[in-house]
Amino acid sequence: MILTIARNTLFFVVLVLAQVLLFNNINFLGFINPYVYVLFILGLPVALNKKSIMVVAFCLGLLIDIFTNTLGIHIFASVLIAYLRNFWIDALFFRNDFDFVSPSIKNFGFFNFVKYAFVLIFVHHLALFILEVLTFNHFLLMLLRVLYNSIVSLLLIISFELIKSK
Repeated sequence: MILTIARNTLFFVVLVLAQVLLFNNINFLGFINPYVYVLFILGLPVALNKKSIMVVAFCLGLLIDIFTNTLGIHIFASVLIAYLRNFWIDALFFRNDFDFVSPSIKNFGFFNFVKYAFVLIFVHHLALFILEVLTFNHFLLMLLRVLYNSIVSLLLIISFELIKSK
């Protein structure tokens, strides 16, 4: 139990540092900026209650907001997917099958994990970019940006998961 908490705390710190120091500095074509810190929320154990997940997501979003000098948009997007996460797991799977595991490619299988992760990443990015822009003047451009960023973030998360599972 203590080892799991220590491992998750270290993973939390590593993801925040990687996001702030590495991935926030990636701005491909002025359009793509991957947000891989959502992997922490996606990978929390299924049996963890919703309130705990939302508190962790709040703390994660707060740290990202502090380091990126944004005003709560990462908090909102992170807490939103933390809230929706268990509903999405229940919609995709029989909850009893995965009650004591953490979502991963190893535990869910490749295609199930991609379905699980892509929808939550897309919702996260959609909320994030809507709050960032606060206008629907260029809605299709924003939607395209959400889609491209979601795909790149998902590919990075899948790469990490595949490396982790070996």
